[in-house]
Amino acid sequence: MSWQDTLTEYIAAFIDGLAKSGVREVVISPGSRSTPLAMLLADHPSIREYINIDERSAGFFALGLAKASKRPVAVLCTSGTAAANYYPAVVEANLSRVPLIVLTADRPPELRDVGAPQAIDQLNLYGNHVRWFREMALPEGGDNAKKYVRSQATRAVSIAGGLMPGPVHLNFPLREPLVPRLEPAPYEQSDPLHPIVLKQHLDVSEETINAVADLCMQAKKGLIVCGVIDDKDFSAAVLQLAESLGYPVLADPLSQLRSLSDASDLIMDSYDAILRSEAAKTELAPDVVIHFGGMPVSKPLALFFKRLAKVNHIFVDGNGGWRDPHYLSSEMIYGSETIFCKKLSQFPYPKNQAWINNWKRVNALAKNTIRSHISMSDELDEGKAVSKFCELLPPECAVFIGNSMPIRDMDTFFHANNKNIRLFGNRGANGIDGIVSSAIGVAVHYHPLFLLIGDLSFFHDANGLLAAKQHKINMNIILLNNDGGGIFSHLQQAENGTHFELLFGTPTGLNFKHAAALYGAQYSKVFSWEDLEASMLDAVQNEGINIIEIPTDRNKNLQNHRSLWQNVSQEINQFFQGET
Repeated sequence: MSWQDTLTEYIAAFIDGLAKSGVREVVISPGSRSTPLAMLLADHPSIREYINIDERSAGFFALGLAKASKRPVAVLCTSGTAAANYYPAVVEANLSRVPLIVLTADRPPELRDVGAPQAIDQLNLYGNHVRWFREMALPEGGDNAKKYVRSQATRAVSIAGGLMPGPVHLNFPLREPLVPRLEPAPYEQSDPLHPIVLKQHLDVSEETINAVADLCMQAKKGLIVCGVIDDKDFSAAVLQLAESLGYPVLADPLSQLRSLSDASDLIMDSYDAILRSEAAKTELAPDVVIHFGGMPVSKPLALFFKRLAKVNHIFVDGNGGWRDPHYLSSEMIYGSETIFCKKLSQFPYPKNQAWINNWKRVNALAKNTIRSHISMSDELDEGKAVSKFCELLPPECAVFIGNSMPIRDMDTFFHANNKNIRLFGNRGANGIDGIVSSAIGVAVHYHPLFLLIGDLSFFHDANGLLAAKQHKINMNIILLNNDGGGIFSHLQQAENGTHFELLFGTPTGLNFKHAAALYGAQYSKVFSWEDLEASMLDAVQNEGINIIEIPTDRNKNLQNHRSLWQNVSQEINQFFQGET
């Protein structure tokens, strides 16, 4: 057998293993050492390839694809620093539990540590940020080699999409020549393959359910807290549990609970504003808290939890993780969140109607105060911009939310509705990098998709727009431009003006119209709320990339937020004074 045939059969067996185990998409960055993998991936009839020139962007693009499709997505690069550029996306995939299969080509052993070009140490390159690493054997012929390489493929897919989803890394040392054989077609008579299937959900024992039910029956005041979670059956199950228990649900924007066809009045969507009030933190303290999903974005909620150290906190995690950064858990339950909710809903619980009503009234009061506050000004304020953006979103759309201020403003201004809008974000490492590329990956599967992003985050990943241009992916970008890092104005370092603009404000003075032109995007700049409405309506009708820039003032934005929170706290304090 020739070397070309050996190389082809070995790599094709691996790729066919990926495909038969459920991989349908791969993101490829150009390079020489990865040639056999790239060519044979592109040749596979069941796998769709996307080319992304920049590996850092490619990693986040693949992450977005995996978020949206809920399937493991492969991402391939050549040897050297190309692999290092995947690092931020691998970290995010690890922390946000997104299944990625990272394929890196490498120099063969004899070219390592001898000064060969594009050769770095790629063994365990991503450390503890991957679920599994495998240094692949050098290609060789024979049935045993094909069995080996197929088993590694199925194992990689099973681990990446398993009980605790996340990234895996396979490193391929390859010798020249690197060009595989494409004729005759290598996949026409592939061998049968039975993928390894890991159990995806843990059941919850009756003993555990009975113990939690007894605790809830004794508690007079309870809360359900839902952070980042994405399970199509969870929403109905947790709302059923809330009705059964009589517990308000504090729902983070990324919990997928704020925008449902059948909205529930137990969804509390203004707790971030409510819990800035001292009276609220005292009067609305629960006896028991049941947590689902990742930690919510709200800092006032986190501070509220810290005051509740002696309260029973039950954490339920279907992936078997540990999401308790405040060390509050009295019980950590590993089991399907949906099954847990369904089983716990079966009991008759006494309901504290006064407790429920207080939460509902305060939540309505906070929302009304927020709406009244933003209606009093016509200037281009970020809070009002996000509020208007939420109002104008069409039903059944998807929104990818940038980190720093955008996700926090969505927490404040995205109120419960029945539009059935899907929300996405990168809340694993909470970084501003890779947001554009991740959103583009989601836009492959969701239409229309809107990206809400700040100017620094947009600048950080503007080159990700090339993938949208090349693959004709439609996306609408709402760019909040306060010319710098707006979130730092809300932090303690802003109180000392020395070096603040240099180190934290970081104004760039960039004209983003030029970036839009570079990538062939349609661009508009908003100077009034009428402009925003017209631009958003127009964007939904347009193909390709649409960028809508909203210029705002960082200092005014800070004052408007503080004024808003102060108004909400005053109204809530008065409410509780009236109650007593």
